[in-house]
Amino acid sequence: MTENAAPPLVTDIDGTLTDDDMILDPRVGEALREWSSSVVLATGKVLPFPIALCNYLGLDRNVIAENGGLSFVETAEGIERHGDREAAQAVADEYVAAGYDLGWGPADLVNRWRETEVALAHDVPIDPLREIAAEHGLEVVDTTYAYHVKSPDMSKGAALESVAPSLGYEPGDFIAVGDSENDVSTFERAGTAIAVANADAAAIDAADHVTDQSFADGFLEALDRVVAGQF
Repeated sequence: MTENAAPPLVTDIDGTLTDDDMILDPRVGEALREWSSSVVLATGKVLPFPIALCNYLGLDRNVIAENGGLSFVETAEGIERHGDREAAQAVADEYVAAGYDLGWGPADLVNRWRETEVALAHDVPIDPLREIAAEHGLEVVDTTYAYHVKSPDMSKGAALESVAPSLGYEPGDFIAVGDSENDVSTFERAGTAIAVANADAAAIDAADHVTDQSFADGFLEALDRVVAGQF
């Protein structure tokens, strides 16, 4: 990275590039295209979501999906897998057998293409889910919009350690922007961690800086303040 280049950026999507209804702010596409260094989109969504978003926004397809379960770099060979869907599915099956529901309806489009974890709606009973997951040696992460059952060593931050060298960086070269518990691992590895104002307590506690604005307004503020040398 040259002295005057912007640092590489890793950013969450839902709640960070969107509004509270998860509608993408139209301003973020131009901001990301104009960023003068590598951009990585890191999300709890399945891989097709961030890949499609990169395609439509005109970005290189550098992505972390499923909370670190999958990663892909445009210039690298193949998709890297960092998690185990079968283990997470066993937790989900036991949860359903106990009389609960995943919360997505019969089509369950949220999990249909998921390869390394299982996601449940944010309004399902969480305590029994955490208990079952713990019995299987797994954990439940609250992303504000869903609960995700996954391996404890699978995270966005761990995936960043794999992605960064493929882009010619170390994880500590990155600035990270996010809004929830699943961004903490990225914050811990990035050189600068920025939480948008709507972030949950875990993300705010882990961040180096918190924006004044919320959601996509906060994200755009973060980029402006990094460029201005304030963050």
